[in-house]
Amino acid sequence: MGEPGEVLAGLDDEQQVVATSVHGPVVVLAGAGTGKTRAITHRMAYAVATGAHEARRSLAVTFTTRAAGEMRVRLRELGVEGAQVRTFHGAALRQLRYFWPRLSGQTFPDVLPSKARLLAEAASKSGITTNAAVIRDLASDIEWSKVSELAARDLLIDPRAATRQWSMDLADVMKVYAEYDDLKSARGFLDFEDVLLVTVGALQTRPDLLDEVHSTYRWFTVDEFQDVNPLQHRLLTLWRGDRDEVCAVGDVSQTIYSFTGASADYLVNFRTEFPDATEVRLVNCYRCTPEIVGKANAVIVQAHSRAAVTLRSMREPGVEPTVQSYPDEVAEATAVAESISTHLRNGIAAREIAVLFRMNAQSADLEAALSARGIAVVMRGAERFFDRPEVREGVTRIRGAARAGGGAGLLGEEVRGILSAAGWAAERPQGSGAVRERWESLAALVTLADENPQWDLPEFVAELDHRAQAQHAPAADAVTLSSLHSAKGLEWQVVFIVGCSDGLLPLSNADSPGEVEEERRLLYVGMTRAKSHLHLSWARARQPGGRENREFSRFLVEARGPDGRLDDGFAGEDSRGSVHLGSRRARTERKKRGPAACRTCGKGLVTAPERTLGRCRTCPSTFDPDQFEQLKSWRLRQATERVVPAFVIFTDATLLAIVEQLPTSLEQLAAIPGIGPAKLELYGPTLLELLGDPTR
Repeated sequence: MGEPGEVLAGLDDEQQVVATSVHGPVVVLAGAGTGKTRAITHRMAYAVATGAHEARRSLAVTFTTRAAGEMRVRLRELGVEGAQVRTFHGAALRQLRYFWPRLSGQTFPDVLPSKARLLAEAASKSGITTNAAVIRDLASDIEWSKVSELAARDLLIDPRAATRQWSMDLADVMKVYAEYDDLKSARGFLDFEDVLLVTVGALQTRPDLLDEVHSTYRWFTVDEFQDVNPLQHRLLTLWRGDRDEVCAVGDVSQTIYSFTGASADYLVNFRTEFPDATEVRLVNCYRCTPEIVGKANAVIVQAHSRAAVTLRSMREPGVEPTVQSYPDEVAEATAVAESISTHLRNGIAAREIAVLFRMNAQSADLEAALSARGIAVVMRGAERFFDRPEVREGVTRIRGAARAGGGAGLLGEEVRGILSAAGWAAERPQGSGAVRERWESLAALVTLADENPQWDLPEFVAELDHRAQAQHAPAADAVTLSSLHSAKGLEWQVVFIVGCSDGLLPLSNADSPGEVEEERRLLYVGMTRAKSHLHLSWARARQPGGRENREFSRFLVEARGPDGRLDDGFAGEDSRGSVHLGSRRARTERKKRGPAACRTCGKGLVTAPERTLGRCRTCPSTFDPDQFEQLKSWRLRQATERVVPAFVIFTDATLLAIVEQLPTSLEQLAAIPGIGPAKLELYGPTLLELLGDPTR
């Protein structure tokens, strides 16, 4: 670990504010390519270097194993050891496994790798005919329901269910959902959403477990906060308890998972939930050229989000993005392949080129056109690299050779010799399919060895083990084909976005304004993956000779300037980074207290709701129902004004505790669980006035 000043070296002004804001709530509104991962990892390192945080009591969560792996690598390079960096599911699963012996006398359930098989069986038992597409849609419906904390029986009565476009009749979804959960439970499985649900349930009902979590983790960092769903937000709220030591980072313009239940509202309303939060906007884009930034700004500015940032490129001027139409998708794919060949001849590595599309079905023509020219391709969104059978076999062979002593040649030559027995050859196989994919996987291991000739075999094995743990796959020397969703978080020198026509971008079934705006953000995400070259294209017909009735994407039409070209959209006065400093005060650690006692019978309180109320569930409640309704009406007004769910202001249990205990001072009010320092400062005086004057 370096000196604090060394940790800050190389950060821009706004990134330094992020890094040095180590106390209290912090929200970072970070545009694409602005160095958000750099800023938050340096924040963690600076906090540890200055003694403000303890690494072992810090938990950082993000949404992909790849992103978690990248954060681990950066923290390791900064000398931070012991901080936990995991996905939400990974962190919850680790806690649940640890607590399981105290929760159940049975063995820990297996986690389903996929819902498909059980869903198909559940649908059959429910009398519903399915295919692969129907199963995918049903899985999406059930996942949305679970992260919204809705059981099958809730779907007909909860108003949130009425806002969703279901894949089939809601009664049929409910039948399959209930049957699926019954099958899953009977066979001893949990699915990914269950991991979060069961963890939340355990922490809500077992104060001893929750206290242990609070004593283990003190500081929280949440990446991609715009992708948080209600269930994840509830889990985060339980993790932090009455502390507000949380740093949230995200970009509302990259909200592309609303269909899964994710909501950017938690990011947009962060300073409503935490009124004394520090807010920093990162706008300096170090990834994209000014020309690419200008076009991306012109597309996203139509969204008019108050929390969006307008990017400002910090790179030298480059080449203008291109926009081209073709008579059909085959012609489009052929032209893209020819252009890629030109970029390769000009010295750009294949791994620095990507072709992005809205739907996976668009990849077939592209694969054919690239294969016909002998250009290697790799598909994003397939299974994780280190889980592939050929990779596991290859790593096992390399590990065995390292134990045997290895040879004395260059690492790359040694690895080639080892992997030749696993199917690797110097010549790339022709065509596509499983043989080609196997070769590409092994070739990625060879490329990694070639790039690090200074290592010996044991060092190479150690690097592979570290990468496997972090899910940090080596880059294959191949052009990437990827859906726009799978491209999020990645970057390439050259990006082609195909299918930029209405019906594909946005999709024809994007009916509501919210769905259309999500499609706009998806295009913006794709455009901002490009560092130096951006090519946009569309086909007027699907097949050669077909009717040419497609139109240019409305998103790009709206972004055109008066001359008909894509508007430059260059940043103006609103593109400056901004900082709003909160309290940034250090919090003192609360002393451990024993279990609270019921104010009626004196027994220890077991559940979290009982501790909030200050009495056992079975002890009588004495409160004025009219006063309780008055507080609920006041809470609703506050929630409406701040555009947040009512429970963010106060839960029902906290309101009930207030009217039962009738505090007469801020000190008494602060003693009620659920009323932290920020809420006490914001709402305390008003609550006391309401309690003292029932007519208000």
